[in-house]
Amino acid sequence: MTAALGPRTDARRHHDPSVRGFASDNYAGAHPEVLAALALANDGHQVAYGEDQYTEHLQRIMHGHFGPTAEAFPVFNGTGANVTALQALTDRWGAVICAESAHINVDEGGAPERMGGLKLLTVPTPDGKLTPELIDRQAWGWEDEHRAMPQVVSITQNTELGTVYTVDEIRAIVEHSHAKGMKVHLDGARIANAAASLDVPMRAFTNAVGVDVISYGGTKNGMLFGEAVVVLNPDAVSHMKHLRKLSMQLASKMRFVSVQLEALLAKDLWLRNARHSNAMAQRLAAGVRELDGVEILYPVQANAVFARLPHDVTRRLQERFRFYFWDEKAGDVRWMCAFDTTEDDVDAFLQALKEELARQ
Repeated sequence: MTAALGPRTDARRHHDPSVRGFASDNYAGAHPEVLAALALANDGHQVAYGEDQYTEHLQRIMHGHFGPTAEAFPVFNGTGANVTALQALTDRWGAVICAESAHINVDEGGAPERMGGLKLLTVPTPDGKLTPELIDRQAWGWEDEHRAMPQVVSITQNTELGTVYTVDEIRAIVEHSHAKGMKVHLDGARIANAAASLDVPMRAFTNAVGVDVISYGGTKNGMLFGEAVVVLNPDAVSHMKHLRKLSMQLASKMRFVSVQLEALLAKDLWLRNARHSNAMAQRLAAGVRELDGVEILYPVQANAVFARLPHDVTRRLQERFRFYFWDEKAGDVRWMCAFDTTEDDVDAFLQALKEELARQ
């Protein structure tokens, strides 16, 4: 095979690229600019385990986004980022206050508690967002040896219900938590979507308001794999390098995580991708609002649309497009848009939804 046709491979395509879905932004492939960055970093040898030039350069990029004290620790995945970060913020007797709907509570297989050795103290919320008043439902008992000690408040930006904290809302949470001696962790699996929605830099609702540690999400925003724990307040954590290794999140060929983060963050790819996926969710929501028999459940502020519709409509629609029930008993579903979702994808889905509703 000639060089013009690309490198030879014995692998074969096993899927139909024309099949589209709204189940998760994780279903999307990697952005072409990210793939190009991986190829750029591939030639030759680089020192392993994070002592490579790409990981070193990533630190300077993170300083530009999150201030001069920010230090990035690339990891493999979001659960790994969250567990590693929360371990670094807590003692063995520590607890983490979070929303009942938080990813660390409902979607990580118990990893924060089983692998991180900490206790989650959950609070029900109407929209996935904590407030100082809601935090206080669990922020007590520091001197009670019979109760796990609240040491961290963990928020998700944007939330698992697609809602976005304002800058002032996060500032209030941080000030309230710090006043009570607790640190603040931000699960930023979709942090880019939140910044795009608010039309502010990511620093505006992180280091600028006092957040201590971020789990920075890249996979949902166009990376092939990888996230990062970004320590904003070095005094808030201890032994991050050791905890990353202990948590099985130390990549030997770390340059391939770091260069993907560079591709997103060196300029504006992170923002372009997030703005596009958010815009597709808005297009989807606008079309759904025109249909009878469908209720949108939460404000559409990022790249997710939560809706309620009849079960039989959902079942038939799922045969045409992949998406998940959020609460099957209630009939609630979640539709996610990704960086590669097109207007034609959204319009085709809306047409299918209209057809299935008409069969009622």
